[in-house]
Amino acid sequence: MGKDKKDSSSYDEKLVTVAIHTYDKAHILKSILESEGIPAVIHGIKLIDPVIPGNVRVRINESDLSRALQIIEDVDFSSGMESENQKKTKKEILIPVDFSDYSQVACEFGFRLARDMDCKVKLLHAFFTPFYPASVPFGDTFTLQTTDKDLFQDVRNRTEREMQNLVEKIENRIASGAIPQVSYSTALVEGLPEEEIITYSKKIRPTAIVMGTRGKNAKELDLIGSVTAEVMEGCRTPVFAIPEGAKIRSISEMKTIVFLTNFQEREFKAFDIMMKFLKPYPVKVYLAHIAKKEDVWNEIKLSGVQKRFSDLYPHLQIEYKLIDQNEGLEVTLDKFAETNNVDMISLSSSRRNIFARIFNPGIARRMIFHSDTPLLVIKGM
Repeated sequence: MGKDKKDSSSYDEKLVTVAIHTYDKAHILKSILESEGIPAVIHGIKLIDPVIPGNVRVRINESDLSRALQIIEDVDFSSGMESENQKKTKKEILIPVDFSDYSQVACEFGFRLARDMDCKVKLLHAFFTPFYPASVPFGDTFTLQTTDKDLFQDVRNRTEREMQNLVEKIENRIASGAIPQVSYSTALVEGLPEEEIITYSKKIRPTAIVMGTRGKNAKELDLIGSVTAEVMEGCRTPVFAIPEGAKIRSISEMKTIVFLTNFQEREFKAFDIMMKFLKPYPVKVYLAHIAKKEDVWNEIKLSGVQKRFSDLYPHLQIEYKLIDQNEGLEVTLDKFAETNNVDMISLSSSRRNIFARIFNPGIARRMIFHSDTPLLVIKGM
């Protein structure tokens, strides 16, 4: 009875949406939250026809938000998959597409990368059906009507046509020699793009993910950039972010790379992963550390890191740079890239909780909206 009393009184509080998922995942998350003593309700679609998936919102009391977000950070819907240590990387380049011009940029880079790495290509599009009628009263569920089924099928059919149009453009570019001929396939999935891309990455573990972005023209609320940022934060697969304004769209054309370091152990593994992509080509690598003031100790550490990598890669031209941060971090890095003709910025990124991502966005996320230099983000192991 005590629990019922708590549940009934809790609805007097303001309800906030804590996640948007497909129907099954929303119910899983609801059960997890309730098992931790956090009342949760679902606003969305109860399926009549199980073939047609729905998207639903999981809502909780605003007072429970902080604790709920901590729990959600640890939820893994792919728990039945192999562990990270058991899985083998599949020789595949994953290219998420949304049929915009930025998809064309990603395809150009991704197909060339697939050729260089002897990989296949997977073109993945996630489509989201907005079944959230404002006139429907809040409650546990509402029923998907026949007209909504027709709407879903219309969305699906339109998405299939757009994918076919993209395939035709790719075939034309292959025929003209603009992009190399590599084996590729397509996949359409229903759900939130960032969630589906991360889930696919955990399940298949491709060699790399290539995503197009707007670069300097992007706004902080830009959907394309935001999805790319969430994918960078959420999966262990190396992610290439290729801005529309990037001058170079192939690793084989790159001459100068900057690898950012904060002297973390994980960066040595990230550097090795980066070199798997760069190894066939003669490139110059700047080992760079950004600091707000000169520090002799930082320079000593940079020199030590350079020696270690020079021993491991004797053929590689490596130079270290201590970058003085006298402006914003992204401005400082972008100016360095322009001054030194940097073709790509590479960095290792650690997994951070949702509060860190909101209140202190990482440099990779900030550069997505600020720079036309391609990014390679490698998640720390």
